[in-house]
Amino acid sequence: MKIGIFSDTHDNLPKIEKAVKLFNQKKVDFVLHAGDFVAPFTIEKFKKLICEWQGVFGNNDGEKKGLLAKSQGRIQAPPLRIRLAGKKITMVHDRNFLDFKKEKADLIIFGHSHKAEITRIGDKLIVNPGECGGWLSGKSSVAIVDLVTSSAKTFRL
Repeated sequence: MKIGIFSDTHDNLPKIEKAVKLFNQKKVDFVLHAGDFVAPFTIEKFKKLICEWQGVFGNNDGEKKGLLAKSQGRIQAPPLRIRLAGKKITMVHDRNFLDFKKEKADLIIFGHSHKAEITRIGDKLIVNPGECGGWLSGKSSVAIVDLVTSSAKTFRL
């Protein structure tokens, strides 16, 4: 099972469209967004995903009621803890709100720093897809994780 991961889209509609297109081309089975959608109108672009998705709120998501309504409940306060393909996944926006060493998960996802990162803590795969919006660094990226092989790769948009 492959999952697409993005974060920090910050209202950048063309980049969201590129991320959705990449996830669809790569035939990911599920998509996770690690926060900072910003405005509810961005959720319209998520409707073109050919798979299900979920997300968490970030520190710049001020219109939470609107995001919740537009996403039909797919966005929640972090942490999000789900199980996909038999793997425990935990997602937050800001890594400072979770003790990675103590968290009982196979995959931990975070955003907020706008810097792509793929590391391991013991058997745990840790993934920050970087910033999809590209506003801060000028670099727009997402990640795809293969849950079967427990591997991840970032993609520049």
